[in-house]
Amino acid sequence: MQDFVMKIGGMHCNSCINRVTKALEKVDGVKVNTVTIGLARVSYDPAKTHPQSLLDAVNNIGFTATHGE
Repeated sequence: MQDFVMKIGGMHCNSCINRVTKALEKVDGVKVNTVTIGLARVSYDPAKTHPQSLLDAVNNIGFTATHGE
């Protein structure tokens, strides 16, 4: 597993946190570590997915995700 941190724009509340968490959990090979307003930390299996898929999962639900840290 590899760690990945992303910055997420457009989050304002706990509902946003829940939406982002659920979107990331749907990506095969991902373990969500923490999601807070503006930031998500996950671990992923590089044999099953890659960072762009994680960014896409969040962007596709209406937020703006970019590589963090």
